[in-house]
Amino acid sequence: MTAELAVTLPAVVLLLAVLLVTAAATTVQLRCADGARAGARVAALGQDDAQVAAVARRVAGDAVVVSVRREPPFVEVTVEGAVAPAWFTGGLLGLAATATAWDEP
Repeated sequence: MTAELAVTLPAVVLLLAVLLVTAAATTVQLRCADGARAGARVAALGQDDAQVAAVARRVAGDAVVVSVRREPPFVEVTVEGAVAPAWFTGGLLGLAATATAWDEP
C-alpha cells in the first residue's frame, strides 16, 4: 500500500497542478475575449481609444494590455493577458483575444 502511494502521489499532484493552471488560463482567455468584444462594441459606437481601453480593462481586469487598431470601416480591439507561471510552464502563459467591429457612422 505504501509503495503504491509513493508512486502514484507525484502523478496525482502533477495532474492537479496541470488542471489548476488550465483552469486559470481558461478564465483569463474568456475574460480577454469578453473585454475585446466589449471594447469593439464601444469603439464601433464612435468612442475614442482611451474610453475603449477603459471599457476593455473594466471587463477583462486591470492587468491586461489593450490595443485598438482602426482601419475604416473596421475597428479591431486586442486584449492580451497572462497567467502566472507554474513550476512546469517555464514562465508566463500569454493569452490574447481579438474582436473586430464595423465602425458605425
